[in-house]
Amino acid sequence: MKLINIGFGSMIAAHRILAVVDPDSAPIKRVVQEARDRGMLIDASYGHKTKAVILMDTDHVILSALTPEAVSSRWSGKQEKDEEQMP
Repeated sequence: MKLINIGFGSMIAAHRILAVVDPDSAPIKRVVQEARDRGMLIDASYGHKTKAVILMDTDHVILSALTPEAVSSRWSGKQEKDEEQMP
């Protein structure tokens, strides 16, 4: 299982990510509020400004202080390293 660091020592399973989006649009704010109401919101921003919302295939919504670009580059870098190690 591949893990991605999403900031402040928090790690998530790479194969479970559906999308990494900016938190500023109204539809994403609704998704975050609905996840909070259902008890499926995980705040991994540790009190810092939320810069990315990560949607998981488990229906969890994760808030991160990293930008979507930073999460994406960590995800892509992890995948490229894994592909290089495969025989």
